[in-house]
Amino acid sequence: MVIRDASPVEPASPQGEIARSARVIEAGEAERIILAIQNLSLSKERDEAVAQRDAALLENEKLLLILSQYKRAIFGRRSEKIDPDQLRLVLAGIEATDVVGANENDPPGQNEKRDAFGTAIRSRANRNRGRLPAHLPRVDVIIDIPDKSCPCCGGALHKIGETQKEMFDIVPIQYRVKRIIRPRYGCRGCESAVVQAPVPEQPIDGGMASEAFLAHIATMKYGYHLPLYRLEQLFAAQGIALDRSTMALWMGRVAWWLKPLRDLLLDAVLSHPRLFADETRVPMLDPGRGRTRTCQFWAVACDDRPWGGPAPPAVVYVFAEDRAGKRAREIFKGFSGVLQVDGYTGYNGLVARGRAGGPVTFAFCLAHARRKFHDVHVATKSPIAAQALLRIAALYEIEGRIKGESALERRAARLAETRPLIDGFKIWLEARLAEISRKSGLAKAIRYTLSHWTGLTRFLDDGRIEIDSNTVERNMRPIGLGRKNHLFAGSPRGGETWATLASLINTAKLHEIDPQAYLTDVLERIVSGSTKVNRLRELLPWEWKAARKAMELKAAA
Repeated sequence: MVIRDASPVEPASPQGEIARSARVIEAGEAERIILAIQNLSLSKERDEAVAQRDAALLENEKLLLILSQYKRAIFGRRSEKIDPDQLRLVLAGIEATDVVGANENDPPGQNEKRDAFGTAIRSRANRNRGRLPAHLPRVDVIIDIPDKSCPCCGGALHKIGETQKEMFDIVPIQYRVKRIIRPRYGCRGCESAVVQAPVPEQPIDGGMASEAFLAHIATMKYGYHLPLYRLEQLFAAQGIALDRSTMALWMGRVAWWLKPLRDLLLDAVLSHPRLFADETRVPMLDPGRGRTRTCQFWAVACDDRPWGGPAPPAVVYVFAEDRAGKRAREIFKGFSGVLQVDGYTGYNGLVARGRAGGPVTFAFCLAHARRKFHDVHVATKSPIAAQALLRIAALYEIEGRIKGESALERRAARLAETRPLIDGFKIWLEARLAEISRKSGLAKAIRYTLSHWTGLTRFLDDGRIEIDSNTVERNMRPIGLGRKNHLFAGSPRGGETWATLASLINTAKLHEIDPQAYLTDVLERIVSGSTKVNRLRELLPWEWKAARKAMELKAAA
């Protein structure tokens, strides 16, 4: 750019040359100033464009993460296993000794063997060959020849052996009518005297359903998630007209009989010093509003089997009409032990210093932290997220090896093997957090892990604490399956019925008890009054199973 001076030409003189030189210098300075302004403007525009690009990339990553989660929830499998080919690509320079686990509730290294790249080593199929279960009754079908004379000489044939083949068979459910007959007696000497046995207590006042039939309906709905309208169709196929609204009323009455036992089960669970807790949303009909209300199921569980402790496996569900934090304070009133949870803020009121019984100690769930890295890796193929999954997998590999050992042995192994890995993992997370955008999904996963670090690592110093809360997560699945099949609770009373029956049925399942046989016997003993209120503890699933086994051993002797 050249700036010319339009002033008149001065005569050639020293003064004129000096003036001309001054004007040239001023013109050059102006050109440099204009260039500097232009460069500053371009630099500002470039910075703004870079900032917009970075923001767009972050927003795109966020949307990809959300889209990936929705696609997985709607179309994808529930497994959180990472494709080994992806690990080979993103971790080409990293020695991979373990990879992520089979699914969200069976973390890495626990249930299957893998090679150096994380590929599952296929084991031989476990097929049911040989004899079928010995406890099943046998029905013999003999297929014999019509003529027992020798085809060669015509002499009589004699039996020299036989060939047997066993097959599974089934007798369809047989519905029947149970008739209660009470003979009346009179005296010929005094005709006014009539004697008859009193009417036995019935589970449904004036109803037509026995304890076994009610237990069948309850088990089908709350144990195997069959909605009442499907049961209605099954009964109709057998020529039985039974309306679903009638069955719903029956279930409410059954829950009324069993509520004291369910409350006793909750007290028994809360008496243990180490518990698991989880929560999930459940819709409930809200007449007049045209839509459902969001309510919540809380699950409280205990299980000391991984280290041979005294607490039997049990789960209790509590229905709440809202998601307020005060519900957690009501459920865990008086509890002051270790509570393993997923970081839901509804539990925060349990750590207040002025709380009755003292604050609760939280142990958080490493599976939840891992899931956040897994979601980022699926959405963005981040090598940092993949490496975090590998580091967590190494922790689960150790847990798989020490499962079933005593609390002292587990603690010693964790201090010797797990603590160095945990300490290195924290340093690595802090270093990666300083390198990436603080608004990215990966940064959120890292911050979640670091902010819950104390609770996530509490299992190191206590062999009685688990590495995650999958114990209660597994027991929350029946509620999710029920919600998927029968969609909602019809009313607060319906939610209470659901919680009561599901608690007893799923605890019975944990003890490998047939829930229908258990509920039938419990209902008969409670309704008839043969088991009084002060002896209800005998009907808790583990006590019931022990008593039943003792009776079988006595009968066998």
